[in-house]
Amino acid sequence: MSHHEAIPEGTDKFRDTISLIDDSGERNWVYAKKPKGKLHTARSFFGYSLIFFLFLGPFIKINGHPFILLDILSRKFILFGFPFWPQDLPLLGLILITGVVAVILFTVMFGRLWCGWSCPQTVFMELFFRKIEFMIEGDFNEQKKLDASPWTTEKIFKKTLKHIIFYTLSVFIANIFLAYIIGADELLKLITDGPIVHWGQLLSLIIFSTVFYFVFAKFREIICIVVCPYGRLQGLMLDNNSLVVAYDFVRGEPRGAIRKNETTQHGDCIDCKRCVQVCPTGIDIRNGTQLECVNCTACIDECNDVMTKIKRPNGLVRFASQEQIVNGTQHAVSFRSVAYVAILFVLIGASVYFVSTRKDISTAILRTPGMLYQEQDSLHVSNMYNFDVINKTFTEQQIDIKIVEPITAELKMVDRKLSHIQLGEDSLAKGSFFIILPRDKIISNNSEIKFQIWSNGVLIDELKTNFIGPVKLNSTK
Repeated sequence: MSHHEAIPEGTDKFRDTISLIDDSGERNWVYAKKPKGKLHTARSFFGYSLIFFLFLGPFIKINGHPFILLDILSRKFILFGFPFWPQDLPLLGLILITGVVAVILFTVMFGRLWCGWSCPQTVFMELFFRKIEFMIEGDFNEQKKLDASPWTTEKIFKKTLKHIIFYTLSVFIANIFLAYIIGADELLKLITDGPIVHWGQLLSLIIFSTVFYFVFAKFREIICIVVCPYGRLQGLMLDNNSLVVAYDFVRGEPRGAIRKNETTQHGDCIDCKRCVQVCPTGIDIRNGTQLECVNCTACIDECNDVMTKIKRPNGLVRFASQEQIVNGTQHAVSFRSVAYVAILFVLIGASVYFVSTRKDISTAILRTPGMLYQEQDSLHVSNMYNFDVINKTFTEQQIDIKIVEPITAELKMVDRKLSHIQLGEDSLAKGSFFIILPRDKIISNNSEIKFQIWSNGVLIDELKTNFIGPVKLNSTK
């Protein structure tokens, strides 16, 4: 978004660099002012609510099973109480694409509000780690002085205490994310059994905890700019009709301090720089929408506070589109937004349809590869088949495979005394069986076999496969 009109001449250097790097190419550490205001209060309430559900999620159970489980190693997933198996990966992919399109639509319409209000990186940083920093080291000016001061006993104590708390909190967060992967029960088992018994998991936990610590203690906003793909791509998603945190340069310029008896006409911006001081990524929002801005709205609170004190209308920095600020028009929905909404509804409809019609019992029957027919005796011929049965429910199932056509065929299980298959909840069964046909009933070298799959006495599926037989021998008779 171009704001050339908003920038006084000679102050557009920001376009050639980012706020996190100084002129020498070194890291420009951001000391953010402690935020306050109505939007900060709302954001804190929303963020702590998300954290509450995040921490509670692995421990919520439905009928004894996790509400959410993302066991990547075992390729087992449970989302909102519904189990998904590797065979459901296309469905999970569709749900993921739907989520991506929803995020794109959200960005097109409301800018990077996700980054500032919902992203775990921002929520943990602003509502936990930075607040701990404020409590131990003070506000931004005190933090600057502390870092610039020599190493005294007080400085060593404050820095040591802060980083111990940071790492402890990182360990706790790593345990929560681990619970989503292996389940809360397994996590509690790791804790009660002791680290020596599960040293591999302990090593993984230490690595993840250390990564979390460096992200929140050192990398911070660099993650949003360099690592996060969403942050890098958000510029492609915005247009002149996107609602973003924006400075009203039409009303604010030319900026200048208020002085008694001054006759020079200034805009509403008094150049107090409080919007710059409070920014967690160190930008000046008056320069326009920038890569580093995460729409945290801290600058809106600061500017509104100043406007109230100097008795000017609030909203000099507010949620607005470029079109609204330049032309003074009402917010309009763009064609691109309408197109994204249409695509999103189609994807949501498809996801709901496929989830609702997904089979709870998945059965696959294939003729054993690499094997021809077997001569059982002079009157009978057999083929061998492999079967996979997956119970995607949390109830036990008794599966029966019955032959519908031809009626003269006989099914004989391999290594199973009973013809039915007993499946526990959320489990998989594999095995083999023979289909035996009378030789004189084989009329083709590739006959069709039809099966019915019954679960707990209810017909749930019908399958087809082929049967290879010695037609030439049969035809000579």
